[in-house]
Amino acid sequence: MSLEDTLYPLLKLYEAAPQPVKTLAGRAYRAVPASLRYGPAYTRFQNEAREVETWDAEKIRRYQVAALRESLIAASKAPFYAERFADCGVDPKNFESLEQLRGYPLLTKQDLLLHREQMVNPDFDTKLRLYITTGGSSGVPVGFYLHKGVSRPKEQAYLEAQWSRRGYQPGDRVAVIRGGVTSSRADGSISYYDATRNWLILSSYHLTPERLPEYVKALNHFRPQHLHAYPSAALMLARGLEQSGLKLDFSLTSLLCGSEKLTAESQQNLEHFFGARVFHWYGHSERVVLAAQGRTSNHLHFWPTYGFVEFGEANAEGHREIIGTTFHNHVMPLIRYRTGDVCKQTNGGREFDWPAVKAVVGRDYEFLVSATGRHISLTAINMHDDIFDGLLAVQFFQEHPAEVECRYQTGPKWQNSRVEAMRSGLLAKLGDDFTLTLREVGEVEKTSSGKHKWLITTLKS
Repeated sequence: MSLEDTLYPLLKLYEAAPQPVKTLAGRAYRAVPASLRYGPAYTRFQNEAREVETWDAEKIRRYQVAALRESLIAASKAPFYAERFADCGVDPKNFESLEQLRGYPLLTKQDLLLHREQMVNPDFDTKLRLYITTGGSSGVPVGFYLHKGVSRPKEQAYLEAQWSRRGYQPGDRVAVIRGGVTSSRADGSISYYDATRNWLILSSYHLTPERLPEYVKALNHFRPQHLHAYPSAALMLARGLEQSGLKLDFSLTSLLCGSEKLTAESQQNLEHFFGARVFHWYGHSERVVLAAQGRTSNHLHFWPTYGFVEFGEANAEGHREIIGTTFHNHVMPLIRYRTGDVCKQTNGGREFDWPAVKAVVGRDYEFLVSATGRHISLTAINMHDDIFDGLLAVQFFQEHPAEVECRYQTGPKWQNSRVEAMRSGLLAKLGDDFTLTLREVGEVEKTSSGKHKWLITTLKS
């Protein structure tokens, strides 16, 4: 098992420590060689991500067949999958071609909500399971298990490999404007230093015109080589700098923009303003498939050794749902998992001979507005923690600045004793210039096509 996974239970204790303690502990941790921090799987996946770009189609196909067979066999040990495979008349031991995967049943988020524990491979001890939750980009919270010593080192290796397409190297200084909570006070601190990664964590919750000089001062002092940000946060920073006349006194190597949609126009605007190339990718907490821009192409290419991707039938707009099957996580494989994300496909402009899409179609940037005018990204609220664990759906409603109602639909495992913990967790992210009402509902409001709406608001953005 990796040192990172061994220490993971102490993460909240580390985050709550005073900054001098965090800096000392973080520097000591970062001094440990990466191969020890992340474990032997990290080196394996580093090599794999580097080499796969040179593989021919036949070698990739052989790899995928073998990886799928392993995932299917691991899944068949779990009661949930064993029953479903038997109902469909499929046997993973006979899996010999990619085409055979179509005979296996699709998996939904609802399946994860209702049958998670029956989807776990009993061959693996509980100490090898790492429980993760996410609010769910569609407002459907899900929980699942990763494979300790495998899933997180793999993610690290592949992220570093794709970021390297824009000049990133492990150890580079990175400024981060994502979902990190630096303070629950509207007038609280905007940043802290994460010495474990040599990253400056800046709040995406406090980025207002009034506080922009603090961001500029922190960035100019830290002088990062890369800006790792939500696209919405990067655009807000660029717009604020342009309107205020404030300037950064250093040059960025790249902008690493993930977790939200990024239009071609927004990418061009960011690259023009910052004078650095933008890198965009698509992934999710479940770690089923991963896609990223190339070195020269802005199409999103799905890594063929990370997971197996399929695409559903085209909807009225010609968009197809992304369906993925896990590689390497044999603790709880996700087989033909319907992500709920849809994409625009492409037949040309590919840099690698891998499945590629023009874009993953996402919602417009959605914000809650505070009494002091702060805009809180719903993406930041959706950062994975366990405050929504056990719920079937979550939806935010706002008619007036500062007043937010969180509507939630409970699942069979929800415990009402957790309501106050949910309230505290949300207020820690929203800040003290919001009032929050929690309301249990039988079903949250949906679109005409039956999709969950993450936010209902009458406020103008």
